[in-house]
Amino acid sequence: MAVNVKGLSDNARKTAIAELNARLADALALSAAIKQAHWNVKGRNFIAVHELFDTVKARLDEHVDMMAERVQVLDGVAVGTVEKVAKTSTLQEYPTDLTKAEDHIKAVCERMRDYGEKVRAAIDATDEAGDADTADLFTGASRTADKDLWFLESHLE
Repeated sequence: MAVNVKGLSDNARKTAIAELNARLADALALSAAIKQAHWNVKGRNFIAVHELFDTVKARLDEHVDMMAERVQVLDGVAVGTVEKVAKTSTLQEYPTDLTKAEDHIKAVCERMRDYGEKVRAAIDATDEAGDADTADLFTGASRTADKDLWFLESHLE
């Protein structure tokens, strides 16, 4: 049983650790993709989009840290090296040849929608396994991702 947690079954703990590490890899890949967009965006509304990417990344990174720390609370090992993330992230690789703001926004939105869908599945998986606290952590990540997706997609109108 986990060092810091009582009342969770071994299955709940293992399920949560697996889901957390899977979504951690996706969140880190998404964070890097957003930074790639931030560095390379050009065009109309440059500064607004440039700064929005940084704001979205900062909110995502808060959830990255919570996921990794929750793994530790559950007596697991948070796996977030660049090499492991590259191998395990389920998000589509971010293109490095984009420059136009609209193209970057579309590419980031595609990945955010995919990430959001997987986080919602993790809510269900951890809740069904009996770890309501991890499900709640994923709910917060989902809510933030949905709101940031709305902010980004609003630039495409």
